[in-house]
Amino acid sequence: MVRTEGLTRRFGELIAVNGLDLHVSKGEIFGIVGPDGSGKTTTLRMLSGLIDPTAGRATVAGHDVVSQSTQVKDRIGYMAQRFGLYTELTVQENMDFYADLFGISAADRETLGKKLLHMTRMEPFGNRLAGQLSGGMKQKLGLMCTLLHRPEVLFLDEPTNGVDPVSRRDFWTILYQLVKDGLTVVVTTAYLDEAERCNRVALMHRGRIIRAGEPETLKGSLEEVCFKVRTSDNRQARDTLHGMKEVLTATPAGASLHVFVGAELPQSAIESRLAAAGLEVREIEPIAPSMEDVFIALIEKESKRQQPA
Repeated sequence: MVRTEGLTRRFGELIAVNGLDLHVSKGEIFGIVGPDGSGKTTTLRMLSGLIDPTAGRATVAGHDVVSQSTQVKDRIGYMAQRFGLYTELTVQENMDFYADLFGISAADRETLGKKLLHMTRMEPFGNRLAGQLSGGMKQKLGLMCTLLHRPEVLFLDEPTNGVDPVSRRDFWTILYQLVKDGLTVVVTTAYLDEAERCNRVALMHRGRIIRAGEPETLKGSLEEVCFKVRTSDNRQARDTLHGMKEVLTATPAGASLHVFVGAELPQSAIESRLAAAGLEVREIEPIAPSMEDVFIALIEKESKRQQPA
């Protein structure tokens, strides 16, 4: 449903997106994950036909995003970070307004509108002003308005940013139902825990995809071993471990550190180094890394790779 080949976008000297090669299959949730400024929004804007690529090409639902942008826009839903809701209109009035924009018949808007309100559990709030909705409810309303013309592909740009955890969970429940009904979803997020909810994920950094695949596959893709380490002084322990060439990263994780080390470095060597620094090792064990652990480690590997010899 979505394919890119060498997709690139420059803004003057800035390369916002650099040579993206992606493919998204029908009926999957594909996540593009990365920090602010990594190129996620620019990628979605190109895929939606809102801006043209500087180089490369992309197709969505079988249509070229540049030469067939009208056909692309007819087949997609695009929900930006700040979706254009009218705060002085009610939930139902916002939906009616977007239905008018899409040219949806009265019969279709009533049938689909009722289904969307039921799916999002927004039925009791149809007469509430959009400006009086919570952040999570506004996102649900934005999603409903995006879905009114029955798109084949849905592009969501950080849809749960700033939304409370319960509303985030509800939003993802809705996405799963949409995909079950045949929709293809491409979603960007800065939340690494949300990456694990996707069928496949592309990890993006400085305009490039540094790794892509299923979440479980990505978590097992590093050659390094991850240890959970807790000491009498984790800050000093982190500085000490960073001084070891075999250590890739040592990052805080709650009351512990998550430490990636070369597979050739035994646990005893870590303990010895910390003890030599006068630290009491209270806990150390190998663990399965989280997606966040893996992303941080991959960024560190990429940074070291790009450093001049």
